[in-house]
Amino acid sequence: MIVKRLKAFHKKQAGFTLIEMLVAMVITGLISLGASVSTTQVLNQTIHNNDYTTASHNAMNALHWISRDALMAQTVNGTTGFPATQSLSLGWQGWDNDTYSVNYTLTNGQLRRIFSDGVNTTTTLVAENINPNQNLTYCISGNGTLTINITASVGQGAKVVNVTEVQQISCRPGL
Repeated sequence: MIVKRLKAFHKKQAGFTLIEMLVAMVITGLISLGASVSTTQVLNQTIHNNDYTTASHNAMNALHWISRDALMAQTVNGTTGFPATQSLSLGWQGWDNDTYSVNYTLTNGQLRRIFSDGVNTTTTLVAENINPNQNLTYCISGNGTLTINITASVGQGAKVVNVTEVQQISCRPGL
């Protein structure tokens, strides 16, 4: 008998109460808030990772090209002022007695390689986003070793990512 009364009581109800609707909306809002915060964090981390990868790639590419040329160099000039006041100049004579020269210049964060084989001159963009600050990007030459410190900076404002790569290159004997 009680069961019949409960069934009859429930049959007369239609829809949800105001409290049930408010609880459902609060739960949905909390889930949405958590999802949006997580999405924002993932996007910020992705931007940071992309900036780090770009800076690292640029710094390593700059070191690759400079060290490649420095290994062949018989003369190295401009290490004291590079990159602020001078270009880094490397020169050598090949096995066929041809003279080769390479100049590295840094302008507006772009490191350019100007190569000459005595006949043709080619200019190549080696790396971008190179930081021109002399405390971050510089060369030191001494005792037949060229030490290169390259810093690439990517990002804006407080979210700048700096990646510094350092390499020591033993130049040709007699330098």
